[in-house]
Amino acid sequence: MSRTFWSFLGIGLAVVAIVVAITVWGTKGAHLQLDGKILKVRVLSLNPNASIVVVDFRAKNPSDVLFMVKNVTLVLTPAHGDPVEGTTISKADIENVFKYEKLLGDKYNDVLSIRDRIEPHQSVDRMAGARFELGEAAIDARKSIKLQIEDMDGAIAEIGEK
Repeated sequence: MSRTFWSFLGIGLAVVAIVVAITVWGTKGAHLQLDGKILKVRVLSLNPNASIVVVDFRAKNPSDVLFMVKNVTLVLTPAHGDPVEGTTISKADIENVFKYEKLLGDKYNDVLSIRDRIEPHQSVDRMAGARFELGEAAIDARKSIKLQIEDMDGAIAEIGEK
């Protein structure tokens, strides 16, 4: 193999790497994603084996694409055992919970529900709630809680507590 061959091979690889880098950088805004963090977790005990969990969270859409909500789910990982998916509480029911159950405190944010829109580069503060067949002590001793938000196109964003 001659020195000329290796020179052209190196130059060709460099050109291909530059083209790939420009393509990835130029389309990064087209990748639908949702970033965020859970700000506050509130628990309301219904009985010794059931509780309502309400999370306040901040979500940011850093992409150039609209995020339209299809489904919102809370998944709790208890201290011992497998993750448990909660039964999502509707927007109207959460309104009633805050209206009649003062133990949860004040309602700071709107509920994130189906067909809600998070515009490109927009940041929103919202809340979500679910019923878990776990006692308040088990929820307080949890390993983690994750909020899964599914887009109409199928992309799923996960927001966890720190």
